[in-house]
Amino acid sequence: MSHVTKKHIAITVFVIASVSATGILLSLSGSSERPKLIVSTTTSLYDTGLLDALEDDFEDRYRIDVYFIPAGTGLAITHARRGDSDMILVHAPSQELEFIESGYGVCRKIFAYNFFAIVGPPEDPASISGLSTPEALVKIFEAGRTDIAQWVSRGDGSGTHLKEEELWAAAGYNITTLRDERWYHESGTGMGDTLRIANEMGAYTLTDMGTYLKYKRDGLIGLVVLVGQDKELLNAYSAIAVSPDVNPEVNFEGALTFIRYLTSDDGQEVIANYGLEEYGKPLFQPAVKLLKERTDPTLAEWVERYACFNGTECPCQCCRSYPELYLKSAILS
Repeated sequence: MSHVTKKHIAITVFVIASVSATGILLSLSGSSERPKLIVSTTTSLYDTGLLDALEDDFEDRYRIDVYFIPAGTGLAITHARRGDSDMILVHAPSQELEFIESGYGVCRKIFAYNFFAIVGPPEDPASISGLSTPEALVKIFEAGRTDIAQWVSRGDGSGTHLKEEELWAAAGYNITTLRDERWYHESGTGMGDTLRIANEMGAYTLTDMGTYLKYKRDGLIGLVVLVGQDKELLNAYSAIAVSPDVNPEVNFEGALTFIRYLTSDDGQEVIANYGLEEYGKPLFQPAVKLLKERTDPTLAEWVERYACFNGTECPCQCCRSYPELYLKSAILS
């Protein structure tokens, strides 16, 4: 089966599953002759509405139609490996490095960051408010064993799920054994649905801050932030183009154009302003100026330590012949 055929089948299946969420059906059946760019993405960027804002601004500036496949980081990478998408937007550095080193990804750029948070019921039955992340997870474990608290994991191989695994491991627990605990539940869904489930159960969960703020503002959940904004909870988002060497039919130039936009002053401004009016603060922070000018040295160091590979955003051999993507970045100069 040709790549093109496989891509169209994959898109068709996705359309059937979630027409209302993506709007792809109209675009695929429409008459637009503009080249299409398929982006598989983590759900947190999509659920918050940020990608809609970026898409509107980008399509006003460039003659490219962008379509998003919100699937979680693990599935987003799977889509790209299968040739179903032209680029990915993800937030799991370890999986990103594997994707790049296996030859599928090139020209990675970090374009935004925010923080994960541990949220839970206002009553905070495990008494974790104000604790460090490892201390909080120990308390939730102990409270869970005495039937005082419950935890809901995404359990879907997403970037948030991988982050949760790292945090539980740092607290001294193996997530494989945690699955056998009666207080530990896996939703197998995206961030928004996981928050709804945790809210209904009165449970704790790990969330990205952007999705949490949107669902809280919309009155969909009553959970409160109990542990947040420390270096263990940093959340960095990257854009990676699919290599035309492994998939010659990929819209590589379109992917590069979108990456350049995301890291441009225009794209970074959209990110910096998104959510200000509705939530009183942005849901995501632009990363380019932080890394280039080290406007906050502590935060810049956290991002570099968490999301860079030996001090670089992308291994040099995978930057291809596009040094202009990196010339402005202090961490690669």
